[in-house]
Amino acid sequence: MTDLTKIPVTVITGFLGAGKTTLIRHLMANPQGKRLAVLVNEFGSVGVDGDILRSCADENCPVDNIVELANGCICCTVADDFIPTIEALMARPERPDHILIETSGLALPKPLLKAFDWPAIRSKITVDGVIALADAEAVAAGRFAPDVAAVDAQRAADDSIDHETPLSEVFEDQIACADIVLLSKADLAGEAGLAAARAVIEAEAPRQLPILPLTEGVIDPKVVLGLGAAAEDDLAARPSHHDGAADHEHDDFDTVVIDLPEVSDPEALIAAIQRLAREQRILRVKGHVAVAGKPMRLLIQAVGERVRHQFDRPWGADPRRSALVVIAEHHDVDEAAIRAVLGA
Repeated sequence: MTDLTKIPVTVITGFLGAGKTTLIRHLMANPQGKRLAVLVNEFGSVGVDGDILRSCADENCPVDNIVELANGCICCTVADDFIPTIEALMARPERPDHILIETSGLALPKPLLKAFDWPAIRSKITVDGVIALADAEAVAAGRFAPDVAAVDAQRAADDSIDHETPLSEVFEDQIACADIVLLSKADLAGEAGLAAARAVIEAEAPRQLPILPLTEGVIDPKVVLGLGAAAEDDLAARPSHHDGAADHEHDDFDTVVIDLPEVSDPEALIAAIQRLAREQRILRVKGHVAVAGKPMRLLIQAVGERVRHQFDRPWGADPRRSALVVIAEHHDVDEAAIRAVLGA
């Protein structure tokens, strides 16, 4: 690679728990001879996804090439975080051949694309493509919005109402910015669910997009990498609810970190997390938990009432700290009530 060659960047977006980290793990394991770098942006101060990806580091994507930007949306902290991080990657003796960016589940991708026009980096990198992941089962059921039926009822009762819920705006902006949409968890959705999810996305997309099913993050890397979209030069074709705004806020969402004592009954904790989704409208829970008598960390990833958990690696020299990141719309976050349910 010559110094004049722009390094391609793939932006991977998608709602909370859609499977972005799982896809990146697959791409890291199948780099096609390329030296990769990964930028992962978390909503909240505890980085779970970055920790998962660092455990997958190898010679094609060493630990130093996995950079975590936590506690701030990447598209809101361009000058402070994103630009310096890209410049640092470019300055390394072995520059990456391809950069993967995992946005937070609450990020709007278009403001990030605009950052690629900054003079400091425009000549060095280009957006190879924007990949949007959508949870097929959730989309088919309309769960990308907190309560679709209530919103529809309000609209039917009052013709003056003409706005989207925050969750649906995020979903629509991610789809509108995409070059490819991947319907994740296709095995859970089934054929009927995939068809329903595809219909929703086709109705929201501003142009015809490839929409492909995905299970456990497995897809031929040649399908999603090397698109040559130069998306930073194609912003007009990627409309956003926030076009024309100087910036955007994430005050619609909030996050709390809950420290827990060592857990003796993981199933009881999982039931409590499901109760949070059901009773307090919690969108997402993720983190690591110390289980009594177990030398390995219990990784928990929850989207609504669907909870996945597995022992991922030994604690080793790390402190046996149980911490869960809980994300919901701002008005649904009651820290005391969350702690009460989790037994914190």
